[in-house]
Amino acid sequence: MFLEYTGTNGNRYGWIEVVCGSMFSGKTEELIRRLKRAQFAGQKVEIFKPDVDQRYDEELVVSHDENSISSTPVESSGNILILSNEADVVGVDEAQFFDSELVSVCNQLANMGKRVIVAGLDMDYRGRPFGPMPGLLAIAEYVTKVHAICVVCGSLANHSHRTTDSSNLVELGEAGEYKPLCRACFYGGLKPSNKGS
Repeated sequence: MFLEYTGTNGNRYGWIEVVCGSMFSGKTEELIRRLKRAQFAGQKVEIFKPDVDQRYDEELVVSHDENSISSTPVESSGNILILSNEADVVGVDEAQFFDSELVSVCNQLANMGKRVIVAGLDMDYRGRPFGPMPGLLAIAEYVTKVHAICVVCGSLANHSHRTTDSSNLVELGEAGEYKPLCRACFYGGLKPSNKGS
């Protein structure tokens, strides 16, 4: 499925894979699966997450299903470039929380011959493109969009409906703070009640 690129100058080039979708769609689960396969194959893997994400663990990347893999929390995307020099494969979780330079960092890593796997929310709780994700989707060779199941009607969900009153763009949350909704339920006003959540 994935190819290695060699330019006319003889240099080896890597590529960028993006896994995106709503909350509870399995993005981190898929990221962990790909990274563990690379580790099993004996490749040098470095994994990064934003240091603001400490929901489950300060250092581990942890999926909602409690699968995990060791990672390095970093303050900015520039740190990823510095810390992944020896890696064959670079993983980035919660990419939407990074600064806009993440696009350039991932491009540089791929141009250095690395396989770059990025996971993140493609839309925020308002249904708008989130952080550096649109830029990453534009430059990626491979894009996988995963879906949750709408908690109202059971259709495929691609929106993360916030059930709290917060209007902060960055609001780390779990099942109590977010619910996956399909387009019809998100825009059509069929949002679930916040009571009892």
